[in-house]
Amino acid sequence: MTIEDRYLEPAPPKPKLLVIGASLNPNSSSFRLAEAAVNAAGRAGAEAALLDLRQWDLPLCDGDVSYSHPAVAKVGAMIQNADAILLAAPIYNYDVNAAAKNLIELTGDAWGGKPVGFLCAAGGKSSYMAPIGLANSLMFDFRSWIVPRFVYATRADFDSVSAPSPQIVERIEQLAKATVEMARALAWVRSAPEAAQVGGGQGA
Repeated sequence: MTIEDRYLEPAPPKPKLLVIGASLNPNSSSFRLAEAAVNAAGRAGAEAALLDLRQWDLPLCDGDVSYSHPAVAKVGAMIQNADAILLAAPIYNYDVNAAAKNLIELTGDAWGGKPVGFLCAAGGKSSYMAPIGLANSLMFDFRSWIVPRFVYATRADFDSVSAPSPQIVERIEQLAKATVEMARALAWVRSAPEAAQVGGGQGA
């Protein structure tokens, strides 16, 4: 297939983008970021869905029987079927919250090979680098593709009704667009005949 043929192909289907609200707080600011991200992803051309962890009774990962919990299978399938993921999480004690980490421990392999972006809500500015540890884990343990931009919001970035500021909304739009573009780029590369040839040489 020539490069001209590739460019004349029909437009690819909309990538499926899953936004995960990882906070368990009933008045979560990071969930507001997640809601805005769903809307932004739709405008960026994705088929977007929202997974709210508050609606799921996930067990604590014990490295054993927790993996067979029915809720883990269902949530894991949602992550597995997504083309890209945006994780919206609060920052506690200078790190992403435990519920988000627990989710990844329970469903880790489902994250493999997908673009993953972060939206974080924190009390102040000091935890700006908080997602880095989790991003590194996803990248090196599960071969996720980390989107090279993220959203970080503090209390000052939300109004009196907890809506994110216009500046934060703009950053969410940029993140959603970048995530959709990465998902489409990966799909294009994986569909190319050359990708199969290159993949065949792995592990040699």
